Amino acid sequence: QVQLVESGGGLVQAGGSLRLSCAASGSIFSLDGMGWYRQAPGKQRELVAIITSGGSTNYGDSVKGRFTISRDNAKNTVYLQMNSLKPEDTAVYYCNADLKRNWYSSIENYWGQGTQVTVSS
Repeated sequence: QVQLVESGGGLVQAGGSLRLSCAASGSIFSLDGMGWYRQAPGKQRELVAIITSGGSTNYGDSVKGRFTISRDNAKNTVYLQMNSLKPEDTAVYYCNADLKRNWYSSIENYWGQGTQVTVSS
C-alpha cells in the first residue's frame, strides 16, 4: 500500500508564506514525477507545480515567481514553498506522484488526501 501524506496547510494573511510537505510511504520501488495541484470551491483542479525525479520543474502561470517546488529523493518527499500568498490562492492543495511499486510493475499515479490553505485579505 502506498500513501501520500500532506502537511503544512493552514490560515495565513495575504502576503504571507506557507510551506507544504508531502511524504510518500509504503511499498515504493521508485518515484518519478511529483507535484502539487489545487482546487478552489466551484473550480476545477489545476496544476500548481510539478518536479521530475531529476529536478526539472514546471509551474502554473498564476504561481510563477511566488511558489517553489523541491524534493528530497532520500526522504520520498516533495515540498511547496509558497510566498507572497494571495486570497485567490485559497484552495485545497493535493499532492500527486507517479511511482513504481516494484521493478516489474508499471507506473501508477497516486493522490494525497489534500490540505487546506486559506489566505485572508
